[in-house]
Amino acid sequence: MTRLFSLLSLFVFTFISIATQAQQRVAYTSVAEAGPDYLVQGEYRGGARLSGILRSSSGLQVVARGEGKFVANLIPGGLAGQGGRLDEVVTLEGATVDGVTTLKSEDFTVTIAGGSATVANQAGKKVGKLRHIVRESVTMGMPAPTEAVVLFDGENTDNLVEAKVTEDGLLMEGVLTKELVKDFRLHLEFRTPFMPNSLGQARGNSGVYIQRRYEVQVLDSFGLEGVHNECGGIYRQKPPELNMAFPPLVWQTYDIQFRAARFNEAGEKTESAQLTVYHNGVAIHTNYELTNKTGAGQPEGPAAMPILLQNHSDPVRFRNVWLVHLDEQQAESAGKLRQR
Repeated sequence: MTRLFSLLSLFVFTFISIATQAQQRVAYTSVAEAGPDYLVQGEYRGGARLSGILRSSSGLQVVARGEGKFVANLIPGGLAGQGGRLDEVVTLEGATVDGVTTLKSEDFTVTIAGGSATVANQAGKKVGKLRHIVRESVTMGMPAPTEAVVLFDGENTDNLVEAKVTEDGLLMEGVLTKELVKDFRLHLEFRTPFMPNSLGQARGNSGVYIQRRYEVQVLDSFGLEGVHNECGGIYRQKPPELNMAFPPLVWQTYDIQFRAARFNEAGEKTESAQLTVYHNGVAIHTNYELTNKTGAGQPEGPAAMPILLQNHSDPVRFRNVWLVHLDEQQAESAGKLRQR
């Protein structure tokens, strides 16, 4: 009887724990509903004396971890893609108390209030100040050329299968293109939700599945290391050259060029597929030869296949999605151009 009671108690405790965790999993899709932690989270840029005697360009990435807690990266040289020396990052952590966020490392203390971050050294002396910024990709809003197939422009979904659109005109995750693709270039804009209580693959997960075979990961990877299963990674094959992820709820861009694998008449692969990806205007993969399908992708083959914007149960949103089919000569020329 005692053993039965213990087992029942364990079951009830586990059930309550799971229910509590489920209640804590939140996904905000607008700044208006995101709460005060979101106003602290984000990118900061300015000048700080992190070493030596002179102030120099510095960046700060602040990542919300829920309930007023944060981790951060203090980056000499600036932000990712703007001169930041990511191999010299100083990691901090802390929390918000009475409207002021304090983050600490062994050598520095960063105090955030009113959109400004003040950096102090071990002795408490101010050595820098940075301001909150919101970056925009250089390819944001890129118009579709005349030869493009417009997949989504905010209204028309004729070129998509089972597309769902939000009231404010954004494409929801979990949609296939009617277009079957081989060689092409693709532009799309995406926005991950703010999920401060979630971590890793549970935080703003989606993906661009090229030919339903090869996935370029979409994830809220802001402030993370940048590995193969994070934003910009070729899933389970290759990490991005640089983690260019912007904070959640900030629009981002992928500009992708793809050359399909080649097969002979016997169905044997003679050339691997090639992939070039620009994330927020910065090259993160250049003419990478895909070794095989990624993860749960469809098997490789000569047939043209659609593009899937993956549904991983998180409210990732898309807009301004278009592609241009390339003939073999165009695909070859584009690859050679990028190698120069």
